[in-house]
Amino acid sequence: MTKPHALVTGGASGIGRAITRRLAADGFHVVVVDLNEPLAAEAVAEVAAAGGSAESRILDITDEAGVEALIGALPPLAALVNNAGIFKDQPFAAASAADFRRTYEVNVVAPFLLARAAVARMGEGGRIVNIASRAYLGAKNQIDYVASKGAVVSFTRALAMEVIGRGIAVNAVAPGLIDTPILRALTPERLKAQLALQPTGAAGRPEDIAHAVSFLASPATCFITGQVLFVDGGKSLGGSAV
Repeated sequence: MTKPHALVTGGASGIGRAITRRLAADGFHVVVVDLNEPLAAEAVAEVAAAGGSAESRILDITDEAGVEALIGALPPLAALVNNAGIFKDQPFAAASAADFRRTYEVNVVAPFLLARAAVARMGEGGRIVNIASRAYLGAKNQIDYVASKGAVVSFTRALAMEVIGRGIAVNAVAPGLIDTPILRALTPERLKAQLALQPTGAAGRPEDIAHAVSFLASPATCFITGQVLFVDGGKSLGGSAV
């Protein structure tokens, strides 16, 4: 029996790698899309060692023709997880137009390209999960990232309305502080300040996000669409940020 295919962008490391492992354990054949070929190969090998099924594709997801070619070469996807994203921690005054445009290209335009290509061939019961961020509620020193993740949430809701009649569900997961390379890239002072405002007092794990994605990507989750699931240890309850 052929396994349903799930595609995970940025699936070679951090949250994406945890999602790759979890969806493979759920019975999907996972297509790991990433720019880092060695890490992508490691992710595929890790899945295989655990008895799962995966393959890797190296692609710049902002390449429209490349995205179309990749999706067209695969069987119709049962699940698409738009996880890949970029982040730059800097004051608003230091942000450039080039930074802003690049962040939108990766964090917003690329998910649009992937979803457009996937939906064209996706059957009833298809699932799209976009990785947003708790930061879309507001945060300092992340103007381009915050704006882009707000756009991801709006995109999720709009797309859900477009495809609901076809039995395709579209949802977003909004992680809070998660122990990933992005978090570790913060200065020690910034990291300490972020953790001080975290109700749990500690960052979450990539697996926490993977569990949420697994739930939303499941064909059994059929009556939830256009929603944002916060996985942030309660951070969104207060809404404050540094």
